[in-house]
Parts: sequence; structure tokens; C-alpha cells
Amino acid sequence: QVQLVESGGGLVQAGGSLRLSCAGSGRALSMYTMGWFRQAPGKEREFVAAIGIAWSGRGTEYADSVKGRFTISRDNAKNTVYLQMNSLKPEDTAVYYCASGGARIGTLVAGRADYWGQGTQVTVSS
Repeated sequence: QVQLVESGGGLVQAGGSLRLSCAGSGRALSMYTMGWFRQAPGKEREFVAAIGIAWSGRGTEYADSVKGRFTISRDNAKNTVYLQMNSLKPEDTAVYYCASGGARIGTLVAGRADYWGQGTQVTVSS
């Protein structure tokens, strides 16, 4: 059984930083595209960041709203994916979800994932 467990969310002031973690079990996350999505109250879930298969050289993709502020990365030894969030803004407030996709990063960016985590709340105060 595949499980993705997010952690690291919380309350932070605008301009602050948080690092989210997504720990996987039942699947070697390095062999799949991984991503982060978020959903704010009353809004649809949206793409935040994605990273290609570890050895693919495919790199990363980011939503325009977070480029230059967020960084997605992997620790294959820990089977964990991270989202470093800097210069946080109140509009970044949302529940953040980790997702594990297939081989194509574009498919995951479109929201088509094989597995989803339960989410972690991020609240940015002004």
C-alpha cells in the first residue's frame, strides 16, 4: 500500500519560510515524478511544483505564482520530497498536498497523479 505523508505546515508571518516534507512508503519515490499542489478555501486545487524522475534529467516545473520563491527537491535515501517555501505571502495560504505521478512530468502538472497525501495546512498571516 502506497502512502504519502506530508508534514511541516504551520502558521508563519508574511515574508517567512517553511519547508514541507512528503515521506513515502510502499513506493520508491525516486522512480516517479513527484509534485506539490495546494487548495485554498473556496478555490480549486492548483499545481505548485513538480520534479521529474530522479535520473531523467527532466528537472523541475513551477507555477508562475511561486517561481523564484519555492524550491522542490528530493532525498532519495530518505524516500522524501521537500518543498522549500521562502518569501511567503498571505495568498500562499492553503492546504498543500503531495502527489506521486508516473513517468511524465507534464501529466502530473496537469493534476493526474497516482497517489495523493492527506495534506498539510499552511497559513501565512499579513
